[in-house]
Amino acid sequence: MSNGCQNKLAQDCYSKLEKFINELPEKKGALISVLHRAQDIFGYLPAEVQKFISEKLDIPLAKVYGVVTFYSFFTMTPKGEYPISVCLGTACYVRGAEKVLDEFKRELDLEVGETGLDGKFSLDALRCVGACGLAPVVLVGEKVYGRVTPEQVKDILKEYKNV
Repeated sequence: MSNGCQNKLAQDCYSKLEKFINELPEKKGALISVLHRAQDIFGYLPAEVQKFISEKLDIPLAKVYGVVTFYSFFTMTPKGEYPISVCLGTACYVRGAEKVLDEFKRELDLEVGETGLDGKFSLDALRCVGACGLAPVVLVGEKVYGRVTPEQVKDILKEYKNV
């Protein structure tokens, strides 16, 4: 997910989203793909973006909000520059993912769903990333870390703290 539009002029972001919507062959039934694209552009889906989508697709704002809140992939809060997700699916859980998550919480002083005040890291838990053979799995952005132990958390964070 690109968080580039959190730091650029918002108008550029809205222009990108509008261009995407205008180039759709069919707007009916395109809400999910538009929301994915909007989240990719903005990094999250604040109320203003949902209203923009509602107007451009000519659908009720309540429907947009309902879809955003129903699917766990979508978020209405900004993510950190480096979003960290710890898989808590069955395979990861039984191999110690909860201890890995606890170590990230301790190191970052964040709870699940929070973003640090400096905007560098955010922390989330997922149900399954489909990499059960690598359990427990941690994602930092799109980079996958497999067979993570609590002892490796500091080293993973070091890769991003000085960037």
